[in-house]
Amino acid sequence: LNRRIYARRVATQGVSHKNTIRDGVNLSITLTEMRLLDESKTLIRDQLLPAARQSLGPDDELTLDINANLAQSLAIDPGRTRGDLRLNQHSAHRVTSTRPVFIHGLSQATTCSKPRQSFRT
Repeated sequence: LNRRIYARRVATQGVSHKNTIRDGVNLSITLTEMRLLDESKTLIRDQLLPAARQSLGPDDELTLDINANLAQSLAIDPGRTRGDLRLNQHSAHRVTSTRPVFIHGLSQATTCSKPRQSFRT
């Protein structure tokens, strides 16, 4: 249902409208709760966060909520990579440097379940 609402809002108001972004946040929360973490992270990283930063600004409350949702999705993802952890750290810092907030599961994100890849030739 949230997917249809978000798709309809994108079609009628565009991706940068505050209501569209809010519906996208609701969809990402639903996806995270359903443990569809890859889909949630992709939605936040590729669509919601860029649109929110551009149209609302980086310090808008909704933009900060999106950063918090991304940090939470990354924190609870058992398949996270080191790159995800760096992104998680950046997202959490962005949220906490602007306002005090507790992100559930953030302290669990200190280890990585995937081995580090070597890029040596």
